[in-house]
Amino acid sequence: MKTDSKISAKKSWAKSLARPAAEFPLTQLSVKSGKIPDGLRGTLYRNGPARLERGGVAAGHWFDGDGAILAVHFTDVGATAVYRYVQTAGYLAEEKADRFLYSNYGMTAPGPVWLRWTKTVKNAANTSVLALPDRLLALWEGGPPHSLDLQTLETIGIDNLGTLSGEFSYSAHCKRDPISGNIYNFGVAPGATTNLNLYKSNSTGKVVQKATIALDGIPLIHDFVLAGKYLIFFVPPVRLKFLPVLAGISSYGDSFEWKPELGTEILVVDSETLYLVSRSKTDPWFQWHFANGFVKEDGSVAVDFVRLDDFKSNQRLKEVATGETRTNAEGILCRVHLNPQTGKVIATEELLDKPCEFPIVPAAEVGQDSRYIYLAMYRPDVDIVAERYGAIARLDTQTRNLTIADCGENRYPAEPIYVPDISSEKGWILTVIYDGNSDSSEVWIYECDGLSRPPVCQLELPGVIPLGFHGTWKSTV
Repeated sequence: MKTDSKISAKKSWAKSLARPAAEFPLTQLSVKSGKIPDGLRGTLYRNGPARLERGGVAAGHWFDGDGAILAVHFTDVGATAVYRYVQTAGYLAEEKADRFLYSNYGMTAPGPVWLRWTKTVKNAANTSVLALPDRLLALWEGGPPHSLDLQTLETIGIDNLGTLSGEFSYSAHCKRDPISGNIYNFGVAPGATTNLNLYKSNSTGKVVQKATIALDGIPLIHDFVLAGKYLIFFVPPVRLKFLPVLAGISSYGDSFEWKPELGTEILVVDSETLYLVSRSKTDPWFQWHFANGFVKEDGSVAVDFVRLDDFKSNQRLKEVATGETRTNAEGILCRVHLNPQTGKVIATEELLDKPCEFPIVPAAEVGQDSRYIYLAMYRPDVDIVAERYGAIARLDTQTRNLTIADCGENRYPAEPIYVPDISSEKGWILTVIYDGNSDSSEVWIYECDGLSRPPVCQLELPGVIPLGFHGTWKSTV
């Protein structure tokens, strides 16, 4: 019997993205093994692209999929979960038409080329989430957030954060200062002069302060870091060729150019005033994600991030949407030491020489010296070009000891989320697993200092949660 070699070449993770994810209503979760910790009270939220096909047409990039949110509520009577698409205007229109209607990061709008420039870009609401006291925000790179009900995930609509108006971008990687409660974020506004718009919100999410920094060209800035009294941006040497995008000839993702001769620009901003303290140039690199940053005793700043040599990861992430990756583009965890007054790099060190991504620290330690970094990694001895992350780990930045939780063959964990215990000093690591062996998804709970041991609890989810991006935790208290 002849087999389709293209299908058989795909790894098990591809099944999670092969079909549009199905929503499910609030459902009591059954415990597959172990026991839910007594001090685990609150909600895990996760976001990611859940639909990469319409009317038989495939999305152009993993970043193009419609966002869907998973909420897992932990209460005194166990755990319940609900999974819903963010009801953006673009999602609703395409649901009705059963075809793609808009341009996106990796797609041009359908139809005649001479009409494409009139089509808007769809807000996919698919990258991350911000839990506020009274609502959940679904975040996306290129536009405003959508607010949702914290319990039911019902979409309320576009959220202007109290004071913003017109077209604005509110990026996916906001930072919350655990000391002041302030929330920081940014948005890139392209144009003849491209601006980096900075936003400071209070703990309710209302923007209380804004600032603008002019940028060179149209760069791709995905994330930044809060480091004590500073906000720090690494502007990579990636620039958008805007005219082909404007004309509808080329997508954003295909129009970014890697220009190493520009170097990486470092912007240091005072978090209190939002004034630019310094800007400088250094060696070229690219990064999607930061782990953390902090001010050292000598006044210098340390910034931890996953450093990539170039922009090939954009192609690799595009290939994820096809279910088959062929591009080798991995980063390693690095620490850069900066003089914040000049922005100059003092030293660079490698924290971990293994490919990794999605680094996080406990929310209570953001912007401070945090000993442990949690991240996603590959299982040992796998083909890292064809596979996705199959393990999570904890790195001790003091001893450089690495503790790995190998999730097993054909099992793929989401970004690990650190969760504090409400009744003790313990902490937990929560991740959502896609199990390609059974084509199902589960929530796994680990002791934060016990990743080498089996999870303390495994919960079965009612449906498949496709491989996604980022999440957060909101405690009940």
